Amino acid sequence: MSDRIYIYDTTLRDGAQTEGISFSLGDKDIITGLLDDFGMDFIEGGMPTSNPKDKEFFSVNRELKKSKMVAFGSTCRPNHHADEDEGLKILLESKTEWACIFGKAWDFHVTEALNTTLEENLRMIRDSISFLKDNGKKVIFDAEHFFDGYRANDNYAMDVIDAAAKGGAEWIVLCDTNGGSLPSYIGKVVAKVREVFPRIGIHCHNDSDLAVACSLVAVENGATMVQGTVNGIGERCGNANLCSVIPDLRFKMGYDMPMDLGDLRSLSYSVSESANTRHLAHMPYVGDKAFTHKGGMHVSALMKDPATYEHVSPESVGNHRNIVISDMSGKSNVLKKLSDMGIAANKSDVDRILARVKEMEAQGYQFEIADASFKLLVERVLDKESRPFDIRGFRLNIDGVGTTQLISEASIKIADKLGEIEHTAADCEGPVNALDRALRKALSKFYPNIISKVRLTDYKVRVIDENCGTESWVRVLIKSTDGKSTWSTIGVSENVVEASLIALADSYEYAILAEQKRS
Repeated sequence: MSDRIYIYDTTLRDGAQTEGISFSLGDKDIITGLLDDFGMDFIEGGMPTSNPKDKEFFSVNRELKKSKMVAFGSTCRPNHHADEDEGLKILLESKTEWACIFGKAWDFHVTEALNTTLEENLRMIRDSISFLKDNGKKVIFDAEHFFDGYRANDNYAMDVIDAAAKGGAEWIVLCDTNGGSLPSYIGKVVAKVREVFPRIGIHCHNDSDLAVACSLVAVENGATMVQGTVNGIGERCGNANLCSVIPDLRFKMGYDMPMDLGDLRSLSYSVSESANTRHLAHMPYVGDKAFTHKGGMHVSALMKDPATYEHVSPESVGNHRNIVISDMSGKSNVLKKLSDMGIAANKSDVDRILARVKEMEAQGYQFEIADASFKLLVERVLDKESRPFDIRGFRLNIDGVGTTQLISEASIKIADKLGEIEHTAADCEGPVNALDRALRKALSKFYPNIISKVRLTDYKVRVIDENCGTESWVRVLIKSTDGKSTWSTIGVSENVVEASLIALADSYEYAILAEQKRS
């Protein structure tokens, strides 16, 4: 095996083919900077022949610190000379040292998709690479559909490799374009190709959920370049996830990757932000739940030695450990959470907290998704301080039934910690919104500077027992922020309005106590 594996990032092209993702020119500039700072060997910036945005992107000569920028394109068209092909001319005009072009390696695609002869396809590959090389470009050749092509006609697939090599390709990348190959097959074929051409790359799609595994097996069998995307984004089921490939190469296979993997999670999150997509919590290494522990016995062992339930340290990839509280929790979970909160508790305290958690989770609460509500539960069980307010009652009236516009009017009565009563009302289209406005108005009398900063950012309702129909209990999860931090609270009831009020009240109480502790 080679001592050096090169990482070729295709986020800006393959990733942009994801349904719902469209990178602006500014997004592409930001992501390029992130990938360069991280230390990707190659950054494929897009396909300048496909759209004006990518053509403009490659009209600028970017001074990258660590990475090589690559422009992507195709071989010349059938029955056209390479020096007459407009697409290849555009590649030459791109301000890059490197170009990557793809060509067909599956005889079925040659005759059916390209509608040309097998010999003409070989001529197109050879001449296109030679043309770019003769005009000063370094060329990577992507053998599209190579593994399906090898399965159908291994001699022709190898002829494609020979044509690319004779054209002068620096690397020949074998593509599992349909994402249907198994790792054992990938490894066998890569080893065969490696016998005739030394610089082999691998490009896997994830349609069988095997893109990372296939990429690693290819490396085991001699591939020295891995192509993929940050977070595995890409067309259909995506591409090989570099956020898994890179740490696997480093921690599992022992390669000295010239990147600071402590920045991996940050890179992953930043690309999700630029792509305007939800960051997947269960991604290995970089996801929010990658190092989240719930089982009581697991946490007990983990506190003795993290290696008992963590295959690498969270910090090695820029992540962090998270211990959650649930009805599966043991004392170790509670002790760890209390330690993280800076709360000292004796055995009796822990027993009482754990008993209360199990009691409330039996009703439908899930404290693993509502840390703020768990912290309030601890405060209440330990009776560390009196609650900042108490809800004495509320009413909700809905007018306009049968008309085009319903109006909800909510009134609420609360008392502060000294017993002073505030009774207010508010109206709005929705009942929960009206209740929230009334609660905010009442609390603003006692805690105006705190309440004014708090805003609700997410509201979710979940039926706990779907078999009970309209009689089901419901769980309401609310996410709130004060502009500096974010927290989640939860409420459970047979009544969706009451469940909402419980979660809302917890949110404001958490904000009040947090601010009081800071001051």
